Amino acid sequence: MVRFDSSAIRRAEYHADERLLQLWFRGNDKPHDYRDVPEDVFDALCAAESQGRYFAGHIRDRYDVMPPA
Repeated sequence: MVRFDSSAIRRAEYHADERLLQLWFRGNDKPHDYRDVPEDVFDALCAAESQGRYFAGHIRDRYDVMPPA
C-alpha cells in the first residue's frame, strides 16, 4: 500500500499477479479497481509529482474500472 499527499488520491495498492490497481480517492472509503493495468503505470503514478494529474492523463478512461459498491 502506498499513501499519497495528494488532493485527489489517498492511497493505492497494486496486485501484480492480477494486474489490478486499486485507488482510494479522497472522500471515499472504498477503492476503485482498475483492471489490466501494467506495473510500470503504477510505478509512474507513485513517482508522479501530482498523482491526480497522472491519473487524469494516464489511467482514467484507459482501463476498465469497477467503482465501489
